[in-house]
Amino acid sequence: MATIDRHATALALAHALSAAERGLAVIPLSRTKLPALRSPHHEQPEPSPCHGECGRPGHGVYDASTDPRRIRELFTAAPWATGYGIACGLPPHHLIGIDLDTKSGTDAPAALRELALRHLFTIPATVVVATPSGGRHIWLAGPPDAVIPNSAGRLAPGIDIRGAGGYLVGPGSRTEYGVYSAVAGTAHLPPASCPPALLRLLTPPPRAHHPALPQMPAPVQRGQGLVQFVLAAHEGQRNTRLFWAACRAYENGIGEPLADELTDAALRVGLTEQEARSTIASAARLTGNA
Repeated sequence: MATIDRHATALALAHALSAAERGLAVIPLSRTKLPALRSPHHEQPEPSPCHGECGRPGHGVYDASTDPRRIRELFTAAPWATGYGIACGLPPHHLIGIDLDTKSGTDAPAALRELALRHLFTIPATVVVATPSGGRHIWLAGPPDAVIPNSAGRLAPGIDIRGAGGYLVGPGSRTEYGVYSAVAGTAHLPPASCPPALLRLLTPPPRAHHPALPQMPAPVQRGQGLVQFVLAAHEGQRNTRLFWAACRAYENGIGEPLADELTDAALRVGLTEQEARSTIASAARLTGNA
């Protein structure tokens, strides 16, 4: 078994280095599709705001690099890694991932086609990665001035978005669910530019600044839909649903009052308190509330 794991790690490293040559920043992943390196701050009682400033590996997508030497160092530190993640939102491609899920019983490809017809856009020829569950990851390039957040089901049921702060499992990765592979004829393509109409759907609306009004419903009561959204998350959606809900809460001025309830919901669906607090803090920073 150890020989098979070493072979899988060697293959993952080779694929990661190849992706880095195309300008894609990568990190090693474990068989669970999670970052292979544990946070160096995991024993701290409070979540750490560190995004790698400490100089140690283990900060997830913030470790992502295109430097071959750095990538080899990360894989050396994680000899159990069998895959690699590609960071989204970083130059030069500012990658956006359209994740068409098939596990939830929804027809995500049909939902995307319906959106395309309704909003008059077409998905250009680009990299498409087949997932072990039968889903598809569509790679698109965003403009450098756009910050596309991660989301789960916001665009349409079964369609998740990987944007700034997120990552895509790279083709050639081996996970406990199977192997990710580029769809025939797409591996050599560069990520195509995201159609403007689709980009508008993915871009969060500008935050509205309204003066506080008297006799409004209690913030926590107003946020129960967001809490339920997190509670409905299944494995693979928990962190992205929490991040999306926290962003919406901060955009509506109820981020701080709702943080504890969102954390409790995240704990109930399987995240650790540190993971939950860190994700909520990231949402606060993204929405300008940190």
